Amino acid sequence: MRLAIAGPARERERLLAALIELAPAGFEETEIEGSERVEFALYGAPGELPELAPGRATLGDVEVEVRCELVPSDWADRWRRFHRAVRVAGIHVRPPWEPRDRSARVDVEIDPGRAFGTGAHATTRLCLLLLSTWLQGGEGRERLTVCDVGCGSGVLALVARALGVERVLALDQDPQAVEATRANAQRNRLELAAIEQRDALRDELPGADLYLANLTGPVLQRLAPRLPRQSWVAAGGFLRSEEAVVADSFAPRIAAARMTEGEWCALLFAPPQSTAL
Repeated sequence: MRLAIAGPARERERLLAALIELAPAGFEETEIEGSERVEFALYGAPGELPELAPGRATLGDVEVEVRCELVPSDWADRWRRFHRAVRVAGIHVRPPWEPRDRSARVDVEIDPGRAFGTGAHATTRLCLLLLSTWLQGGEGRERLTVCDVGCGSGVLALVARALGVERVLALDQDPQAVEATRANAQRNRLELAAIEQRDALRDELPGADLYLANLTGPVLQRLAPRLPRQSWVAAGGFLRSEEAVVADSFAPRIAAARMTEGEWCALLFAPPQSTAL
């Protein structure tokens, strides 16, 4: 099925913020030709899509038009185009149908299954950049502990392990994400210290030197006070319009690095007493 949500282009950022919470596995975005409207499309089997009735609805306090229709016969090709290979800072992340890049620092193969993505989304790319920046910013950081909170299909955790981090933990509240991360770890012959189902906002979190948190703005605000102040945090998944409130929630940490792509933003937060990136 294809669930289409159309709204005013001027409200694009508000719709994006609402959709990333509603559909973290991703969605298509197209401009409606000849109008000042934008359409977002989600694909899935009956019962897997968000429960939005066709017709007029409200999403993120924005009035939208919702349509539900059968997917076109070329859906398999569309799905493959959506999950494409990406190269960031010499890191190559690809779905199984893309060829290996032997010139890359690391090449990680990710089958998204029903979890979040293969690395092609802007928020994941930005977090990969922050991870690379953190590793290069201090000697011996490969010997520290990295925890991927909300690991999805395991992209960030597996890249961290492939880059040489000795102890990597992956957590997600979704059992399908835990299953996908385990399968992708086996696919890449990478061993993680732990792959566990945990709710980051309710369950006890393990200690780590760096937390990777590619979530959403509201979730990051709730997560921030639960993380040890002496730890680094690579936070992504929020819009540039949310940057100030996200940064405030991580105080007294300071933003040591900032990455943006389009309307998306990611910040690397350093412990209050840190003197080096």
